[in-house]
Amino acid sequence: MINIRPYTALDQEACLRLFDGNVPKFFNPSERKAFVTFLQDLSVRTAFLVIENDGVIIACGGHVMEDDGQTAGLCWGMVDQSLHGQGLGRLLTDARLQAIHKQPSVQRVRLDTSQHTHAFYSRFGFSVEKVEKDGYGPGLDRHDMVLLL
Repeated sequence: MINIRPYTALDQEACLRLFDGNVPKFFNPSERKAFVTFLQDLSVRTAFLVIENDGVIIACGGHVMEDDGQTAGLCWGMVDQSLHGQGLGRLLTDARLQAIHKQPSVQRVRLDTSQHTHAFYSRFGFSVEKVEKDGYGPGLDRHDMVLLL
């Protein structure tokens, strides 16, 4: 049974396994340290979710409210590599966007992603603002995207 719930510190190892399973296509190995720091230092402006299937974490991702109070940023979204293409990314993105929509001051959502997933986010209405070749590392281009609400 699929369950979406808030992240707890007990989920860290499972989320790191998701990260490791998505390296090197979706994440540069050098980003792991930043992800660990993110998980250990979640602030009150951060919401991070996990998706479980029968108690096993199969996806995770969150959003951060920026200081201006009008911008949210999607962050660290990932799905178990063996389960890509089954709608879990859509489910995770929908859950994060629904949480953001509950905050009436938010006018835009930002994210950065690679050439492998920018088309996925385009289906939600995000548009590319900037592309940085090798922005995450060799062969992994950074696409900065925005969705106006």
